[in-house]
This record gives sequence, C-alpha cells and structure tokens, in this order.
Amino acid sequence: MANHGATIEWQRGDQDFLDRRYSRAHLWHFDGGADVAASSSPHVVREPFSNPANVDPEEAYVAALSSCHMLWFLDLAARAGFRIDGYRDAAVGEMARNADGKEWIARVVLRPHIQFSGALAPDDAMVDGLHHAAHENCFLANSVRSAVETRGSWEYRLGG
Repeated sequence: MANHGATIEWQRGDQDFLDRRYSRAHLWHFDGGADVAASSSPHVVREPFSNPANVDPEEAYVAALSSCHMLWFLDLAARAGFRIDGYRDAAVGEMARNADGKEWIARVVLRPHIQFSGALAPDDAMVDGLHHAAHENCFLANSVRSAVETRGSWEYRLGG
C-alpha cells in the first residue's frame, strides 16, 4: 500500500511564544512540490494570530473529502459511459460539540453540480448510484467518523 506524506513547517520568528500571542501561519509542503500557505482558522484563533487568507485544517479536511468524492465520481461516470463537462462542489463542514463537549466536524455536506453531455444521458437514479459508489470507494470517506452527505444537482446538455 502507498504512503502519503506532507511536511508541515512553522517558525516562531521574533515572537515571544510563551504569551501565546504568536502567528499560527505555517506552510504545507507536499511531495509533488506544491506549497500551501496554511493557518489556524480565524473562527478558532483570532486575527492577527490567524491568517484568514491561508487554508486552515478544517477547510482542508472538507476539500480533501470533496476532492476524493469527485475523483471517484468522475472515474465511475467515465466507466459507465457518461461524459462529464464540469463538476463544481461547494462543500461545507459543520462543526458541533460531541458528548464530551469537544468541537469536531460532525458532518460534511457535499453539494456538487455536475454537467453531463454526450450520447448517454443519466437519470436521477443513475446519478444517485454514482454518488453512492463514489462515497463507498473514497479512501477518505472510509477513514473518517464525520457523516458525509451528498446533496447535489446535475444537468444534461444535449449535443455537448
């Protein structure tokens, strides 16, 4: 089985640190060469100690689940003979408190809008089946305890 890695890097700089008034901005380095500016969420740590322009771990979690679902959906649709022209998901992670009062992302709602075209037009049952199969195959959905729901829409463009 494959291993997947990332290097997370933070530097204190000239901040005191012990007073807890330090920047949470940091970098994510991925093995393919991509660097992503990251930070704590400004919903968790106020500015200026968070950088709202950077990706926070909660956003990354939601994006990773959405991306995994999309990649499986696209592959399964292609295997079934459906042509997809576009896929856009406005996914949302919903925070809640567990029985111990700790915050967690209790649910991730995927809201993809998919544009189909080509000779084979799907129906609602086919699209629902593709979403179900994508969820069942997604490595990340199989790895988390957050509920992952899909509430998407789709359209078919004749002759595309």
